[in-house]
Amino acid sequence: MSLLNKELLREACYIGGKWITTPKTVTITNPATGEVLGQVPDCGRKEAAQAIEAANAAWAGWRSMPSVERANILNRWADLILKNEDELARILTLEQGKPLAESKGEIAVGASYIRWNAEEGRRAYGETIPTGMKGRRTITIRQPIGVAVAITPWNFPNSMITRKVSPALAAGCPIVIKPSPETPFSAIALAVLAEKAGMPKGVFSVITGNAQEIGAEFTQNPTVRALSFTGSTAVGKMLMRECADTLKKVSLELGGNAPFIVFDDADIGRAAKGALICKFRNAGQTCICANRIFVQEGIHDAFVEEFTRLAQAMRVGNGLDSGVTLGPLIRQDALEHMKILMADATAKGAKVLCGGKPHSLGGTFFEPTVLTNVTTDMRVFTDEIFGPIAPVMPFKTEEEAIALANDTNYGLAGYVYSRDIGRVWRVGEALEYGMVGINDTTLGISEAPFGGMKESGNGREGGRYGIDEFSEVKYLLLGGIDK
Repeated sequence: MSLLNKELLREACYIGGKWITTPKTVTITNPATGEVLGQVPDCGRKEAAQAIEAANAAWAGWRSMPSVERANILNRWADLILKNEDELARILTLEQGKPLAESKGEIAVGASYIRWNAEEGRRAYGETIPTGMKGRRTITIRQPIGVAVAITPWNFPNSMITRKVSPALAAGCPIVIKPSPETPFSAIALAVLAEKAGMPKGVFSVITGNAQEIGAEFTQNPTVRALSFTGSTAVGKMLMRECADTLKKVSLELGGNAPFIVFDDADIGRAAKGALICKFRNAGQTCICANRIFVQEGIHDAFVEEFTRLAQAMRVGNGLDSGVTLGPLIRQDALEHMKILMADATAKGAKVLCGGKPHSLGGTFFEPTVLTNVTTDMRVFTDEIFGPIAPVMPFKTEEEAIALANDTNYGLAGYVYSRDIGRVWRVGEALEYGMVGINDTTLGISEAPFGGMKESGNGREGGRYGIDEFSEVKYLLLGGIDK
């Protein structure tokens, strides 16, 4: 990789303030070209235990550090991230595939999470509770929960880390990160900058390697008090079961099946552009992207025409190339999944308005695809697509739209486009989702809580709620106040 700051690309893990390597390595490739980008250590339980031990050793000093000092370190880290924004974005695009403009946006968002939580750590307030007991006072304080671990995904390899790490660190918890095996270099680069920012040894570690072994150590080690995971619902359930024996605090951001509802009073152009961004961002590989698009009958055809036109205008290619708006899928199995979904949909009567097959570029590129004549028995309705396929369905009434939207075990994000304020409130409250975007799709911001309902997980990241996942409320009863 051609970088000005060569230090950012390290083929080593960061454990307990030391850079380590292992005889066995994992090769990382560019999904757009197949070229080898480098190798990272193939760590296992031994190294995971070392990282946890180092975190535990660092906990006393980190938790006792004044919150303003922790905030200063976090803000220096954010400064360095923004200073190296272009290079971090290039690393991200090379190992993940998304267009460079999207990568730069992710780096900026990632830094914003750090800045937000740096300040929230200074506002982890307790309270004084009125009591009817004479001579007594009741108060609460917030304290860091202890050593935390996090397992992060490949689709947002920078911002998913900072969104988990920064509230833990701000709360006073040391944390160990295991990034996705597809995108470890983004995590390692963050560790390089954290070290430069003055992060104490052991407070923040990054370990790469065997997911089963590292995950087992994370869930079974009694020193770990909190685990945060973003990924599939199946893996989230498994991690939750494995954490039960030690009753760890578990926060999970899992799969989604987001409805995108467009009512007949919506601005069609705005709705179509919103659906395009929401559906095809990161080639559809986001947990909150529009998975099912429901359009009221009166404007269905007009919306489909405009949406299809926009989809056809997208430029597919290497994320580093100028003007590219849709990059590759992350792996070959993701491409095969698109083929399976398309075969099922077309066999059951879906109409392909554009796309529908692997792109002529080859590799894991897939054409931006729009489907109509979609029915509820198709896998594009029931499954999380996680790719650039957009199924569109008509509906008649508000009640029908709500019923269709809630017809899933998932409950992460939903979207509503309407200019009727009463309808916006009714539908927004009726949707069984942790987040609802109304006439907008920008849900992932540092100031707001991010998380879902039902089988989309539990807990929240972002906003003032993010630190809750890494802190405990302690109740203190003071007696003998009266004379």
